[in-house]
This record gives sequence, structure tokens and C-alpha cells, in this order.
Amino acid sequence: MLGVRAKLQEGKMAIWRADIAKPHPSTMSSSPALFGIDFPVLPDTAMGHVLHTVELLRAANLIARLRLGRRAPRLGWRLCDAGGHPLPVDAGAVQAQLLEGRFEGPPQAQWVLSQHVADVPALRQLVTRHVALRRHLAVSIDQGQRVLTLGNGAWFAAGSGRLAGRRVALPWYWAAAFHRDHADIVLAERTGVCADGPWLSAALPQDSGELVLALIAQIWDHGVHDALAAVLRPDAARQKAAHEALQAQHVPTTRDSALARAIEHLEKHMDQPYELDALAAAAAVSPRTLLRHFQQALGHSPLDHLHRLRCDRARLLLEITLESVPSIALSCGYADPAAFRRIFTRHVGLTPAIYRQRHSLRAPRQRWRVAL
Repeated sequence: MLGVRAKLQEGKMAIWRADIAKPHPSTMSSSPALFGIDFPVLPDTAMGHVLHTVELLRAANLIARLRLGRRAPRLGWRLCDAGGHPLPVDAGAVQAQLLEGRFEGPPQAQWVLSQHVADVPALRQLVTRHVALRRHLAVSIDQGQRVLTLGNGAWFAAGSGRLAGRRVALPWYWAAAFHRDHADIVLAERTGVCADGPWLSAALPQDSGELVLALIAQIWDHGVHDALAAVLRPDAARQKAAHEALQAQHVPTTRDSALARAIEHLEKHMDQPYELDALAAAAAVSPRTLLRHFQQALGHSPLDHLHRLRCDRARLLLEITLESVPSIALSCGYADPAAFRRIFTRHVGLTPAIYRQRHSLRAPRQRWRVAL
């Protein structure tokens, strides 16, 4: 009897765990849409273009969050091999940005970036050698995915055999060879970006921002597209207007806060002794509250922030002046040169003397001549 009761209780617990694991219907309906992008990476892929494109996608996500909040859609990204299998990414500063967009499940787009090759014969050999990527792109297009290409990455998309009759943007120096290899594809004239059906292409790296905008225009709200365009596109008239408004003081501080007042006070009194009570008074809060604001917003104390400001000034003086280290220490608020060396080394990773040796913009004093 006890065994039967135990089994019944165990069954109830299993049902309860399953119910808890199920997402709530309201959560499912309100979750933001994800548009996943795979970046096929080959040994010759220009990784700098990959990182630049990822940074543009991060900017798009940021703009979407600022405009739409929690309901904002999201772009995801991951690095894959030629067959579409996700590649592992190790820990690190750059890798953290790559992992930020990680997603599960099938993607909605393939983004083939430029390959680092010397000439057309080398590029043709590369495309011929990577049959798996061309086949993977063909399957992806058949499944309704978009294909985005930058520069000579268009060769792989064209090699899929699924884009005949489409238009593509290419740099002028690849145009003739591409036309000989793929006469069934139309070269777009006088444009750096082209969107034709499932194929979105950019000619040069500086066109990557416009390529991202072309993708956003197809998959997201126009408000996000317009806000992102204002950030990515140069606008001489708006730049001039912003400068004039700033000079006329028509652009006030966005928000007055205790943290902003404290940082402004530190910047103005960088060479003076640090006093937490005086800093808190300038910020119009208690010392305890000020410490909490710095820790929550910046992750360090006001004194640490002051050390960072002083070290930034010291780095500049070490680079462009011939002042001695004790003189620079004094101008940065350190009466004790030994304390300055210790703090500078902790924040910069080099002693002042070694930093000057590596980063100085001036020649040694012995090479200077005074014009008579």
C-alpha cells in the first residue's frame, strides 16, 4: 500500500514539474521575435569584416531596445562552418560580443563575408574547394532563408545555383571576372548595396551599414530602421545643426544626477586631494549614497574613478610632453611620485617610464634643436 502511494505521489510530482517547465501562454505571446543570422567562416574569411558586421547588429539591437523596450525584436548571430554547424567560441572580450548574439535553432539568414584572396584565380580555387558552403547556401535558399553577401562573398551565393536573374552589388575590380563566371546574374550599377528578393549584397566594407539597414527595412518596424539610419548614416546638415545648438547652449544636460555632479566635480578638481565628504556635498547626497551610486552604475568607488581620470591625464602628459615623472605626478594630484608610479602601474599595466618609452609622440630630447 505504501508503495502504491509513493508511486502516485511521484507521478503527481512529475506532472507538477512538467507544468512548471511549460512557458506561460502570456510569456510566449509577448516574447520578442528573434531573427537569427549564421556567418559561415572559412580559413580565408576576413574576420575583421565579421566583427564589424556583428558590431552593426549590436547597434541595431540597442536601437530597437531603446525604442520598443522589452517587446523589441532581436537579431541573433553565430559563427558556423561551411556546412552550417555552429563553431565553438572561447571566452574573451571579443568572443563575449560574438556570444552575445548566440541563439538556438535554425537561422533566418546566411551572411557570407569577403574572403582574403590575392586575385581572381585564387578566389575561383577557393570557391571550387568549398563545395559544402555552396550546397549549404542552396539548401538555405530553398528553405526560405535570406542570403547576404559582402564583396567577393557573392561568388559563393551565385555558386548555389538558386539566384539566377538576381541583381548583385560588387566592387568594380571584381565585376568582369564575376560576369564571366556567372553571366546569368545581373550586376547592379552605381550602387553599393542591392536587395533583390532573398539576396542582399554590398560591394565594399563601408557599405556594410547600408546592408544592415536594407535587412532591417525588410524584417523590422520602419521606426527602428529610421532611428538606426540616423545613427549609421553621415548627415552633414544634422552635424552642423547639432554643433550650432551646442554652441548656443540650446542642448541642455539630458539628466542631472548625483553621479553626474560627482564626476564633474572630480574632473574639475582632479589635482586636489580626495575628500569623500566634500565630493558627496558637491553631489548633494550623503557619502554612503554616493558610494552606492558609483558601485551600481560604474562598478567601482569614487576614488577609483579619480585614479582613472588622473591616469588618463598622466598618459597624455607622458606622450606629448618632456616633463619629468615627479612633475607629472604633481600635476595629476599625487604629491608622492612613488604612490603615483604604483597607482599608474596598477591601472595602465606599465610603469610611467616604460609607458613613455612605448607611446611618446616626441623624439628624445637629444635630437631636439632650437631654431635661431
